[in-house]
Amino acid sequence: MEFLGKTMVHECLKQEMSADPWIPIPEEIRELYIQAGRPRPLYRARRLEKYLKLKKVRLYYKREDLSPTGSHKVNTALAQAYYAAKEGKTALVTETGAGQWGSALAYAASIMGLKCVVFWVRAVYDWKTERRTLIKLLGAEVHASPSKETNIGRTLLTQNSNHQGSLGIAVSEGLEYAEKHGDSVYCLGSVLNHVLIHQSVIGLETIKQFELADDDPDLIVGCLGGGSNFGGLALPFAGEVLQKKRECEFLASQSQAAPNLVEGEYRYDFGDVAEHTPLLKMYTLGHKTDMVPIKADGLRYHAAAPLISALRHHNIVKAVAYPADEKAIFEAAKIFLQTEGWLIAPESSYAVRAGIDEALKAEKAGQEKVICMNISGHGFLDLVAYKEKLGL
Repeated sequence: MEFLGKTMVHECLKQEMSADPWIPIPEEIRELYIQAGRPRPLYRARRLEKYLKLKKVRLYYKREDLSPTGSHKVNTALAQAYYAAKEGKTALVTETGAGQWGSALAYAASIMGLKCVVFWVRAVYDWKTERRTLIKLLGAEVHASPSKETNIGRTLLTQNSNHQGSLGIAVSEGLEYAEKHGDSVYCLGSVLNHVLIHQSVIGLETIKQFELADDDPDLIVGCLGGGSNFGGLALPFAGEVLQKKRECEFLASQSQAAPNLVEGEYRYDFGDVAEHTPLLKMYTLGHKTDMVPIKADGLRYHAAAPLISALRHHNIVKAVAYPADEKAIFEAAKIFLQTEGWLIAPESSYAVRAGIDEALKAEKAGQEKVICMNISGHGFLDLVAYKEKLGL
């Protein structure tokens, strides 16, 4: 905890440990959210329903891809950048997997007049050249991880000069870099409580939108790596379930490359490879586990957020994992594009895949059901992946 106090935003650490039921959103952050396109719409997927021949099941989706950088990550990036600037920091340091978080923090840093340094998992850095361009265009410095900028990076590259990296390694590099540069502060894009608190604006909006639609979800579906987009949508609904105010189920859609909620153990583990973080109680595959790279690399993390893990432990959240070849995932994305008209991120396609599967299952059973899927990001900077996976 002493280490985190040196490297992270103090207001975020205060929120991390808060027992308050509500944390006010500063007016300045509300204004930043409006500028970034909040509130974001909730749509009924009528054309997808028609394609699937659904009679008893209604499908909805929340549009978190409509942010300036194309993902939900902006919600916490703006909050963390605002608090960091208020505390007198001049630079933000972070990790990124699929690149959405790196570009979101680069955007937030730019808006707040701060520098930004991003350590990006090498396996994705190498093929996502367009998103790398976006991050640099926003003024950030970006390094393939493992890198030569840190001790942990240099050690891993000595062992394997072609190391493909992982989120756990990139987190370690970011923390080490922030510790050595006193004017900088480390910002995390997922897993920790304060990140999920910032993301809860998604679910709070969605509750209001379902009230306006005079409908209620029976099932909330989201993709899950660390848990920020899933938690952002699910946690406000889960809070009402725990208070007996509503009935709703929750399903996390994962990859077999990193099935932390499906195959992980519920125990204390580190959040990073170099063991900088405190021990967190999570469903984990082990912080040094090797995981095969996938196109939806934002889901390739060894552990799930402590809050989501606790809900999983109490059987409130359930999880499913899809094969790492991602064939079924990209087919679902193609169906979604050709029916609803939106090109979504590979990560978001896991939510759509699970949503479709659950809808067909309920329809076959003759069960009336309302399913809400979270579209965490757009896929316009993932066209290389679509071309490869769909043979275009």
